[in-house]
Formats: sequence, C-alpha cells, structure tokens
Amino acid sequence: MKFVHSDLGYRQRGDRVEVTLSGNSANVRLLDSSAFSSYKAGRQHRYHGGRATRSPVVLTIPHSGHWHVAVDMQGLGGSVRASFRMLPDALPPIQERPLSDLPSLLRRELAPVVGPASDEIYDVFISHASEDKDEIVRALALELRNRGLTVWYDEFELRIGDSLRRKIDRGLAASRFGVVVFSKAFFSKGWTNYELDGIVTRTMTGAQVLLPIWHGVTKQEVISFSPSLADRLARSTGTHTVAEIAEEIATLIQSTDTEES
Repeated sequence: MKFVHSDLGYRQRGDRVEVTLSGNSANVRLLDSSAFSSYKAGRQHRYHGGRATRSPVVLTIPHSGHWHVAVDMQGLGGSVRASFRMLPDALPPIQERPLSDLPSLLRRELAPVVGPASDEIYDVFISHASEDKDEIVRALALELRNRGLTVWYDEFELRIGDSLRRKIDRGLAASRFGVVVFSKAFFSKGWTNYELDGIVTRTMTGAQVLLPIWHGVTKQEVISFSPSLADRLARSTGTHTVAEIAEEIATLIQSTDTEES
C-alpha cells in the first residue's frame, strides 16, 4: 500500500500537527512508533484520525512520545499528496495584573516641600502633552478629582506669572503617584521628558509610583522611546475607558490610605 509519511519525532502531549491534502479526501492517521511499524507491515494497529474530507486537518498529540503521520487512499482509490507542519503553541490567556501588584506601592511619608504650598500633598501628578488634553487628560484629571483624590494637573495648579519649572518640581516632589500619558505628542515634547525624568528618578528611590497610560501608541513605539518603560505595568486607552482607569487608581490609593489609618 502506498502512503505519504512524516516522521514527527519526539513530541509533547498537546502538540498539534497540521496536514494539508492536495485532494478532496484521504485517510489521515496519527500513529506512535509501535503502531506505525504495524501499519507498514499491514497488521492491525491503533491510530488517531480517520478519513478526512476537508483540508487542512489538525491532529493533537495525545501523549508524549515519538509520533508519525501517514496519509493513504486505502478504500478510496486514486493518489494523494500531502504536506505537514507542526503548529506553534497557543499563547497563554491574557491575565491582566491589578495595579495592586506594583512594588513599593505608595510611599508612607513625603519629604517636606519648600515654599508657600508646603502643606499641599497630591495623590496624583499627571504628566502629559498639551495635545492630549481634550481627548483624555482633562477628563482623567476630573474623574480622579471627582473620586476624592488631590490631583496636580497644570490647568488646576498653574496661574499667570507662575514659574513653570518651580511649580512642576513642587508638584513632583509632593505627589504619591506619577501618571504619565504616553502618546506620539508626548514623545516629541521637551517639558514632558523633563517631568518624566523627575518621576522616574523618584520611582527608582521608592519615593513615587509610576503608572504609564498608553494613548494611541503601540508597544513597539514605547520600546523605541524607552525599552525599560515598555515593560512597566500600564493601562491603555485602547482597552480601558478613562473612567475605568480613574476608578482603578482611586480605589488603589484610597484602599492604601485605609490600611495606613
């Protein structure tokens, strides 16, 4: 009996082989080494598979071992050609990590802030590009404030005549959580990079927690900007609404405050 054969070698349970047929119908058998020897000799044998009427055919390895695939036209007539390939493993299911997984979640004490507003402590400092205010940032700041958080956001804090650098430095120093809205506009701004440098420095010393929010950017674009920041736990406006992001941040900070009191 003529057949087309592929020696798959040693395979793990759950591996999958795809068989592509050139005709409309054929017998496709998945056999271990013992069964394949019996098959070649024309003896009775056990196999997985059967008559295939569609192509491609996908067969799953039932247990670890050495496996073969044989394709023939027994009882059908005609000839057959087939190609074989192992399919890649399926990706693991997405398991989104909660913000509470962040290490050194919130600092317990804040260094004193020098200046007339030294008694002002902010829960969140928002770093962003001005181009993103209308789409996301203003709404995020309002959502956070409506949930009872104190928010350093330039439209809330800056007044005519203020020293921009001094106000930013003070806000950074007095904020517990640094929210950075990464976008194409953010990557091209000087002031946003100045703020980000301050947040990253305070994060490395354990003085502040950094939460990136990706807005209209891909992971590859974030990697190109900063490989280390691409691996940080983040939220994306492509998968979360502004209200959902704000609720998660507020719940996190307020639950931590409750634990401390």
